[in-house]
This record gives sequence, C-alpha cells and structure tokens, in this order.
Amino acid sequence: MRIRLIALLSGIVLAGSVGSLWAHCEIPCGIYGDELRFSSIQEDITTIEKSMKMITQLTGATDGDAAQNQNQLARWVANKETHAGRIQEVVTQYFMTQRLKVPAETEGPAFEAYSKKLVLLHKMLRTAMKCKQSVDLTHTMALHDLTHAFQEAYNAK
Repeated sequence: MRIRLIALLSGIVLAGSVGSLWAHCEIPCGIYGDELRFSSIQEDITTIEKSMKMITQLTGATDGDAAQNQNQLARWVANKETHAGRIQEVVTQYFMTQRLKVPAETEGPAFEAYSKKLVLLHKMLRTAMKCKQSVDLTHTMALHDLTHAFQEAYNAK
C-alpha cells in the first residue's frame, strides 16, 4: 500500500513538472542551446506582431459576422499573451537563472558586461509585458532590437 502511494505521488509530481521542462533544466548538465533560444525568441516576436495585426484587423471589421470575429479576436489575444510569456520565461529561466554568471564587482570590465546584459534582459521583460498590454507594433520592433542587442552582448562574452 505504501509503495503504491509513493509511486502515485511520484507520478503526480512528475506529471506536474513536465510543462516547465521545455526551457531546459536547472541541473548543471552543460547542455545549452543558446542559438535555439534566440531563434525561438525571434519567432515569438514575429507571432506577437502577427497577432497584433490580426487583433487590429478584427476590431476594425464591419462585416456581419461579429460573433466569429469576437471568437477569433479572443484567440489572437490569447496567442499574443502566450508568446510574450514564452519570451519572459526564456529570459528569466534560461538566461538570467542559468546562463549569466555573476562576476565579482572587482572584475571591472566583466562586471560592466554582466550589468549591461542584465539591463538588456530587464528591458526585454518589460517590453514583452508591454506587448501583452497593447497592440502597439513599436513594442515588437523594440523587442526585436533589444533581443539583437542582447544577443550581441551575450556572444561577446
């Protein structure tokens, strides 16, 4: 009976944790896909931009199929939110938690480079939040530019 209970609880814990495994793990395995993460972020930005355009288009539609437009509108808003959240997840769980190493403040240039990366990541987080809050395409352009700037800073190591 006790073994069954432990097996059941282990299964529940494992099933509950599967959803967050896509962004890699926090075990120091040394297997990282930095370029994959940058590519994924760019794809998410493109999806957010497409969602914003469709939301704008659907809210301006004057055809007689209002219910269908409302349904599609809800789906595009949810899509935009999902992809902005993915960016926030990769920024925090992958780059900030696992990939950036904190140098000693006495390491001058290394600490400055680290600080620059943190500022760029924070700006990416805030801009992804702004993408959730609006359909202003300037936010997707800013997010694209910030991602590119972070990628350059990150690859300069």
